[in-house]
Amino acid sequence: MSSLTKILVLVGVILAIGAGLVVWKSKVGSHHGSANLNTISKEEMEILLKDANPMMLKRLADDPKLKEQQTESLEQLLALASQARKEGLTDDENIKAEMENVRAELIAVNYDKEINKDKGQMPPFGFISEDQVKEFWSKNSDAEFQKSLNAKIELYKRQNPEAKVPEITPEQMEQAKDSYAKIKIYEKEFEDKVKSGEISKELQTKIELQVKLQQAQFLARLYAEKIADKIKVTDEDINKYIAEHPELDPKDKRAKAEEILNRAKAGEDFAKLANEFSQDPGNKDPKGELQGGIYKDVPKGRMMPEFEAAALALEPGQIAPNLVETPYGFHIIKLEKKGTGKDQSGQPSETYDARHILIMTGVKDPENPMSREMPVKDFVKGKLEQEKEKQVLDELIASNNVSVAKDFVIPEVSEQQMQETQQKMMQQQMQQMQMQGGAPGGEGAPPPPAAKEAAPAKPAAKK
Repeated sequence: MSSLTKILVLVGVILAIGAGLVVWKSKVGSHHGSANLNTISKEEMEILLKDANPMMLKRLADDPKLKEQQTESLEQLLALASQARKEGLTDDENIKAEMENVRAELIAVNYDKEINKDKGQMPPFGFISEDQVKEFWSKNSDAEFQKSLNAKIELYKRQNPEAKVPEITPEQMEQAKDSYAKIKIYEKEFEDKVKSGEISKELQTKIELQVKLQQAQFLARLYAEKIADKIKVTDEDINKYIAEHPELDPKDKRAKAEEILNRAKAGEDFAKLANEFSQDPGNKDPKGELQGGIYKDVPKGRMMPEFEAAALALEPGQIAPNLVETPYGFHIIKLEKKGTGKDQSGQPSETYDARHILIMTGVKDPENPMSREMPVKDFVKGKLEQEKEKQVLDELIASNNVSVAKDFVIPEVSEQQMQETQQKMMQQQMQQMQMQGGAPGGEGAPPPPAAKEAAPAKPAAKK
């Protein structure tokens, strides 16, 4: 995952743990002009964590590096948002309208939870009566509602230029108007109570902080598109990096593959060589039994072009005279037979059986011991992209004087809180499994990992 993607995801995590608010992914925005986008204070960080998931709090407390990563990501998020506003992105009328929409939504959601917290479960705004909604529309025209709706549609078009705008049915329009009215009713009640001193400072601060973070997420996403060219990595960049790092050169692996190829061409049993040397995960069935490197009834078009061209150039029983290189490594290929079958759409297709030995040239990210091996060029590309992203983001942090408090105090978590959280998670998992059709291993459950890997993990298969 790239740095930009991580920081855009982060605000959703922060809001979820700090405020219990589901991220409104299609409705994020900001309140133009008031939110301070370049700082998060110690007090604000502690408000975010006050109602946090105990398990998340324990992770933060036990892992100083994770805490550091969270604050760094927040700095990057605010830097992108601040630069977006500095360059005038918030002057756009549609963006302004959506910012105001979100501010109203956040106020209404939090106010609803606060005033109705002891009244039992109800859907959002469920305690607002039909009479209140009718009264609202008797005093307000739908011009502001149309402005709000048009802003959402226009922003959707910009973000999805090739997609057709979904048609809004009369029923959906009524639902949207009803929701809009209820949001405005609670927004007005909240603001009136703020003026009269009936709303606590803590709740006001909590809402303003949510607005700030939602604003930052929205603007960061907009501005990330503007800096995309600055973080692009070219083939020239990748080749230069590999040339400067000889440890990534696959010459030793090529030599090993050449040796195996020569043994196969000399008449040794190809299946035995495959079982001894092939590093292809697809050479094992779901039970872990070795397959002698065989791929049966492969439809034309399924494998990587280099692999397929070499295989189909052979006659049954022949071995490709040279190594075949793909991003996954060096392949030694023997064609067993050609035939006919059907492709995924059911149309007639040429098929073939081929045996295959793979010597992988992939590398693992040394900074992520849990990562899988990946093609060298993919690894280098990701590394260079992260370096360029960090350079750009560091410059934006400095130029926008962004600061996020690092001395915030993480609330202590009791053993009882941990147990209660684990029980809730188990209950949610059980409910989810029941909705999906069964318990683990039963009907409707996902296949075991080995079975899942057997097909997609074939290194020669197209991705």
